[in-house]
Amino acid sequence: MTTTASLPLRCWAEIDLAALERNLKLIRASLPPHIRYVAVVKADAYGHGLPHTAARLMHAGADLFAVANLAEAMTIRELSADWPILLLGATLPEEARYLAEYDLAATVSDLPEVARLNAIGQTAGKPIAVHLKIDTGMGRLGVWHEQAQALYAAIRAAPGLQLTGVFTHFASADDNPEFTALQRRLFLAALQSFPDLDPASLFLHADNSAGLETTPGEGSLFNAVRVGLLQFGVLPHPHSLLARVHTEPVFSFHTRVGLVKSLPRGTSISYGRTYQLRTDARVAVLTAGYADGLARACSNRGAVLIRGQRCPILGRVCMDQSIVDLTTVTDEIVSGEPVVLVGKQGAAEIALGEFSAWAGTIPWETLTSVTKRVTRIYKTPLGV
Repeated sequence: MTTTASLPLRCWAEIDLAALERNLKLIRASLPPHIRYVAVVKADAYGHGLPHTAARLMHAGADLFAVANLAEAMTIRELSADWPILLLGATLPEEARYLAEYDLAATVSDLPEVARLNAIGQTAGKPIAVHLKIDTGMGRLGVWHEQAQALYAAIRAAPGLQLTGVFTHFASADDNPEFTALQRRLFLAALQSFPDLDPASLFLHADNSAGLETTPGEGSLFNAVRVGLLQFGVLPHPHSLLARVHTEPVFSFHTRVGLVKSLPRGTSISYGRTYQLRTDARVAVLTAGYADGLARACSNRGAVLIRGQRCPILGRVCMDQSIVDLTTVTDEIVSGEPVVLVGKQGAAEIALGEFSAWAGTIPWETLTSVTKRVTRIYKTPLGV
């Protein structure tokens, strides 16, 4: 019986798991030896596929997984019964009982959370692991840094809780080093105000992929970093650690030519007639559109690779199809021809950052916008 998994692919993403493992090892080698690796794999591992990605990161030696919610945590728990997992988002009241049952660490930001989780931990007969989050200027989760000492004391006094980490989040690590330095000072001041703080028993983390270049040396209280986009080989900003290590893109995005046709000068292309051919032209209709993750904002400004040549997108990107100009391609192109949306083809490349710029967005959103109907192909088997 034919299944959807056995059908020919019209649009797919390739995930290079070996490159992911190499990236982790390169990042770890660039950090001080005492720094632990927190692999951020929320949003289906930034669109790369959480089960396969997490399994490979386990193989490569990640110390802790950070996810956004309970469902993501449970996906990792199916792979390993005891690998440390931190929920970065707030835990809803009805989710709290699963923390003790599946040995998950919660992010705690206020006293009501402490009371609620403490009661759950006492009922379960084992303490719930928590990371205290301190708001140093992000304005999102976390206790305001001036009230952090009181929340720390409440956690330490709660028999149903076990403090396993303290962290903050930088708001502008990619473009505002002065504010990042201020946040770091406020966080360190809060940590230094905590009585009986034992850094050796806790994950103390502030830096993420964009802030890694400011990680202090051996004498710092910090002993962990959160690595998200960096491990997937995507440059968060030009001055990040990634600019100094030779990591590789893990993700590439592909489709096919559905139809090739010749059209006369003056023909309007796609919805809204936003583009008209200036000369007679050959065009290719591709089997990917915005329902796959080729953003509508790429209309009339993006390009794709066919036979190693850049072919501009003409007119509006449609839901399931898009149209490109074949003028630069001298070879005969036929239905089924492979097309690169993001990645390399021969010596040519369309980087994720460039693709994202055409769409008027950032690589984080691009990766998480590639939809579920796009098959993920894992280029190396698990465990290799």
